[in-house]
Amino acid sequence: MELTGMISCCIDYTRILSTKDNVKKEENYIPGKVKNGEVKFYKLKRLAPPIVAALLALSPISSPQVSSAQTLEIQRGATLFQQSCIGCHDAGGNVIQPGATLFTKDLQRNGVDTEEAIYRVTYYGKGRMPGFGKECKPRGQCTFGARLEDQDIKVLAQFVKSQADQGWPTIQK
Repeated sequence: MELTGMISCCIDYTRILSTKDNVKKEENYIPGKVKNGEVKFYKLKRLAPPIVAALLALSPISSPQVSSAQTLEIQRGATLFQQSCIGCHDAGGNVIQPGATLFTKDLQRNGVDTEEAIYRVTYYGKGRMPGFGKECKPRGQCTFGARLEDQDIKVLAQFVKSQADQGWPTIQK
């Protein structure tokens, strides 16, 4: 049976599906763009790798599930960072002291590469970094601005650690 007999439509598919007088097998092609009244067909083999990659990227197997509570904590951490830290640590850098960035290599070199250590420095301060905790002392080491609650500093430390682990993607202002 001819291919045109199997396909019912007003377009002459024999002209579209043929290449150098060889008729392409219909099952290896899918319809694509329409140009000048002709449907261009795409080879399935060319589409398979991007489709598989997209499915794997969106698959729950390839990425851990993030709960809505975790998402809210990340957003809260980002908000706290923008309110309290971004003035000196924009995108994880440090405009005051270049060797004290929030990048993993500098955090490790400075002994501040765990959430607990980041929490302590954020709470009590260190060097030129002011402390933001409610009980921060001495006064000269602490921020003159608003102090943060313990839970907020914990969320902030988690956020900083996760961003350092990810290489500090740009934060939208």
